[in-house]
Amino acid sequence: MLHVLPDLLPADTLAHLRKQLADARWQDGRQSAGYAAREQKSNQQLAVDDPLALDAGQIILDALSRHPGFISFALPLKILTPMFNRYRDGGEYGFHIDNALRIDPATGQRIRTDVSTTVFLCDPDEYEGGELVIQGTYGMETIKLPAGSAVLYPADSLHRVSPVTRGERIAAFFWTQSMVQDDSLRSLLFDLDQTIQRLALRPENAEEVTRLTGTYHNLVRRHASV
Repeated sequence: MLHVLPDLLPADTLAHLRKQLADARWQDGRQSAGYAAREQKSNQQLAVDDPLALDAGQIILDALSRHPGFISFALPLKILTPMFNRYRDGGEYGFHIDNALRIDPATGQRIRTDVSTTVFLCDPDEYEGGELVIQGTYGMETIKLPAGSAVLYPADSLHRVSPVTRGERIAAFFWTQSMVQDDSLRSLLFDLDQTIQRLALRPENAEEVTRLTGTYHNLVRRHASV
């Protein structure tokens, strides 16, 4: 299941990040790829210990912590410090599946990658190509979002980034270890939570909302690992 977070980053925050990244020290992105994916990857990234990347990553983490849609969808236990990549001059990343485990460069924690997230930092009209293509339950889905928006999807999905033939595509990306490992169960819990929130908008639903909220939390209590 995919979930889009529109306007994750406010305009002033986005402008600040883009100004910082304009002076970034980009390096060959293949340095962070596994042996199987290295030949399919043609992009640039910031070093994981680059102070600029760490500062920019914290800005994104702060935005996520305030976004109820992220919490509801991912049910996060651990979040990898965001990383940053740039595609241009035909750069692409062929179909691959992300590594199951990552080491957070900022904390040294080992993280199981349950949910992948891409935060788009350039608007679609700034570059040609660069679509995130994800093989989902119902076939291929193509994602190209406005700057400041993010997409969340299961980390075990086969996916690619199409070649960028004009301009440049800059994005943040990271992984989340969820309290609920099973994607299908997370999707059910997310749907239930969203339904409760819609019902709660009407005062006459108070009794039903109370009961359903209890059911939701009891399900999380049963299935969450912390």
